[in-house]
Amino acid sequence: MSQMNAVGWFEIFVEDMARAVAFYQDVLGIELQDMTDPTGETEMMSFPSTMEAYGAAGALVKAAYAQPGSGGTQVYFSVEDCATQEARVEKAGGKIIRPKFSIEEYGQVVVCEDSEGNTIGFHSQK
Repeated sequence: MSQMNAVGWFEIFVEDMARAVAFYQDVLGIELQDMTDPTGETEMMSFPSTMEAYGAAGALVKAAYAQPGSGGTQVYFSVEDCATQEARVEKAGGKIIRPKFSIEEYGQVVVCEDSEGNTIGFHSQK
Protein backbone atom coordinates (compact mmCIF):
# COMPACT_ATOMS: atom_id res chain seq x y z
CA MET A 1 0.00 0.00 0.00
CA SER A 2 1.41 3.38 -0.98
CA GLN A 3 1.52 6.36 1.36
CA MET A 4 -1.11 9.02 0.79
CA ASN A 5 -1.74 12.48 2.24
CA ALA A 6 -4.14 12.36 5.18
CA VAL A 7 -6.42 14.87 3.43
CA GLY A 8 -7.28 14.23 -0.20
CA TRP A 9 -9.56 17.21 -0.81
CA PHE A 10 -11.12 20.13 1.05
CA GLU A 11 -14.08 22.44 0.43
CA ILE A 12 -14.64 25.85 1.99
CA PHE A 13 -18.34 26.74 1.81
CA VAL A 14 -19.30 30.26 0.74
CA GLU A 15 -22.41 32.40 0.37
CA ASP A 16 -21.01 34.94 -2.11
CA MET A 17 -18.58 33.33 -4.55
CA ALA A 18 -17.24 36.58 -6.03
CA ARG A 19 -16.57 38.00 -2.56
CA ALA A 20 -14.89 34.78 -1.38
CA VAL A 21 -12.76 34.49 -4.53
CA ALA A 22 -11.60 38.09 -4.11
CA PHE A 23 -10.73 37.44 -0.44
CA TYR A 24 -8.61 34.34 -1.09
CA GLN A 25 -6.94 35.74 -4.19
CA ASP A 26 -6.02 38.96 -2.35
CA VAL A 27 -4.85 37.32 0.87
CA LEU A 28 -2.96 34.40 -0.67
CA GLY A 29 -1.74 36.23 -3.79
CA ILE A 30 -3.01 33.42 -6.05
CA GLU A 31 -5.56 32.99 -8.83
CA LEU A 32 -8.40 30.53 -8.32
CA GLN A 33 -9.60 28.53 -11.32
CA ASP A 34 -13.12 27.83 -12.60
CA MET A 35 -14.13 24.29 -11.77
CA THR A 36 -17.10 22.30 -13.02
CA ASP A 37 -19.02 20.25 -10.48
CA PRO A 38 -19.79 16.92 -12.22
CA THR A 39 -23.14 16.78 -10.40
CA GLY A 40 -24.14 20.29 -11.47
CA GLU A 41 -25.29 21.00 -7.90
CA THR A 42 -22.67 23.54 -6.85
CA GLU A 43 -20.63 26.51 -8.02
CA MET A 44 -16.90 25.88 -7.53
CA MET A 45 -13.58 27.71 -7.81
CA SER A 46 -10.46 25.64 -7.19
CA PHE A 47 -7.22 26.54 -5.50
CA PRO A 48 -4.07 26.01 -7.60
CA SER A 49 -2.62 22.54 -7.06
CA THR A 50 -0.25 20.01 -8.49
CA MET A 51 -0.01 16.29 -7.88
CA GLU A 52 3.78 16.63 -7.46
CA ALA A 53 3.53 18.83 -4.33
CA TYR A 54 2.78 17.76 -0.78
CA GLY A 55 -0.66 18.80 0.50
CA ALA A 56 -4.31 18.57 -0.40
CA ALA A 57 -6.17 20.26 -3.23
CA GLY A 58 -9.47 22.00 -2.66
CA ALA A 59 -12.06 24.55 -3.73
CA LEU A 60 -14.47 27.25 -2.65
CA VAL A 61 -17.97 25.81 -2.96
CA LYS A 62 -21.40 27.44 -3.05
CA ALA A 63 -23.98 24.74 -2.33
CA ALA A 64 -27.61 24.62 -1.29
CA TYR A 65 -26.85 21.79 1.14
CA ALA A 66 -24.12 23.55 3.17
CA GLN A 67 -23.46 26.97 4.65
CA PRO A 68 -20.25 28.68 5.72
CA GLY A 69 -19.57 29.35 9.36
CA SER A 70 -17.27 29.18 12.33
CA GLY A 71 -16.79 26.13 14.50
CA GLY A 72 -16.41 23.40 11.89
CA THR A 73 -13.30 21.95 10.33
CA GLN A 74 -10.47 24.47 10.11
CA VAL A 75 -8.12 24.65 7.11
CA TYR A 76 -4.56 25.96 7.54
CA PHE A 77 -2.89 27.29 4.41
CA SER A 78 0.88 26.82 4.14
CA VAL A 79 2.56 30.14 3.32
CA GLU A 80 6.06 31.64 3.24
CA ASP A 81 5.48 34.05 6.18
CA CYS A 82 2.01 34.21 7.73
CA ALA A 83 2.58 37.87 8.66
CA THR A 84 2.07 38.65 4.96
CA GLN A 85 -1.41 37.11 4.96
CA GLU A 86 -2.21 38.67 8.35
CA ALA A 87 -1.52 42.10 6.84
CA ARG A 88 -3.95 41.41 3.95
CA VAL A 89 -6.92 39.83 5.76
CA GLU A 90 -8.86 42.89 6.94
CA LYS A 91 -8.33 44.83 3.70
CA ALA A 92 -9.74 41.79 1.85
CA GLY A 93 -12.89 41.69 4.01
CA GLY A 94 -11.89 39.27 6.77
CA LYS A 95 -11.12 39.60 10.49
CA ILE A 96 -8.05 38.64 12.50
CA ILE A 97 -9.03 36.27 15.31
CA ARG A 98 -5.53 35.58 16.61
CA PRO A 99 -2.52 37.54 15.32
CA LYS A 100 0.71 35.73 14.42
CA PHE A 101 1.84 33.53 17.28
CA SER A 102 4.49 30.88 17.82
CA ILE A 103 3.78 27.18 17.94
CA GLU A 104 7.40 26.72 19.01
CA GLU A 105 9.47 24.40 16.81
CA TYR A 106 6.48 23.95 14.48
CA GLY A 107 6.53 27.55 13.25
CA GLN A 108 4.06 30.43 13.35
CA VAL A 109 0.28 30.65 12.87
CA VAL A 110 -2.34 33.34 12.19
CA VAL A 111 -6.03 32.53 12.72
CA CYS A 112 -8.68 34.64 11.00
CA GLU A 113 -12.25 34.72 9.71
CA ASP A 114 -12.65 34.84 5.94
CA SER A 115 -15.16 37.00 4.07
CA GLU A 116 -17.82 34.29 4.49
CA GLY A 117 -17.50 33.73 8.24
CA ASN A 118 -15.29 30.60 8.07
CA THR A 119 -12.40 30.30 10.53
CA ILE A 120 -9.16 29.59 8.67
CA GLY A 121 -5.47 29.67 9.50
CA PHE A 122 -2.15 30.43 7.87
CA HIS A 123 0.99 28.50 8.86
CA SER A 124 4.63 29.29 8.15
CA GLN A 125 8.03 28.32 9.48
CA LYS A 126 9.01 32.02 9.82
